Amino acid sequence: MCRQPDSKRVTPLGCKIPSVTSKSIISRSTTSSCECGFTPSELRQLRVLKTPAGVQRFLDELPYNLSYTARSPKHVLHERTASCLEGGIFAAAALRILGFPPLIFDLEAEQDTDHVVAVFQVAGHWGAVAKSNFTGCRYREPVYRTLRELAMSYFNIYFNLRFERTLRRYSRPVNLKRFDRLNWMTTDKPVWFIAEHLCEIPHLRLLTSAMERNLTRLDPRSVRGEMIDHRKRQKLLRVK
Repeated sequence: MCRQPDSKRVTPLGCKIPSVTSKSIISRSTTSSCECGFTPSELRQLRVLKTPAGVQRFLDELPYNLSYTARSPKHVLHERTASCLEGGIFAAAALRILGFPPLIFDLEAEQDTDHVVAVFQVAGHWGAVAKSNFTGCRYREPVYRTLRELAMSYFNIYFNLRFERTLRRYSRPVNLKRFDRLNWMTTDKPVWFIAEHLCEIPHLRLLTSAMERNLTRLDPRSVRGEMIDHRKRQKLLRVK
């Protein structure tokens, strides 16, 4: 997603919250992986990733997509570029092929854009896979006891170009299986319906009003560290 520093919050364009039961957030699915329209060759490319860390390495090797698109995981696999939204959705699809539920959640910001992240559980602890144009907004090891802990792990390095710390809320997980009828993994059409759903669902607050008033700005050294390999285009100030 693209960050526009002086705008009101720019949401990611996504879906509605499903009820997440204990069965839907176990570490691995108890059923076989869904092929969901992928060809045998495409499935081999996804299965060779083997682990969430492998999915992250694949995303890290892709150029960041600066275009305003919402391509399906199948198209990301072939075109070898992804934005934050596309990377999160791709990661959810790849994790599904590896036996995890296809879950994403949304990090919601003020004066900034949201960040879409694929989440997974190992031994009851949450981790994340994500595509970002910034260093620290990507992978998280599965060591977080709650989704709030996981969301807060992004707080310190979530900032706009005025160096303001902007992360404010997070959603519960959305199981993308709910969109199987729309062929979200392999469709040739844009998958903006996922982003639209994320805009509609409730989000949980991370900070009190007093905390928000007392926030300091990120220091220049931390900003430089977050901007390593940052891709830019003319007149675009920030991309998550």
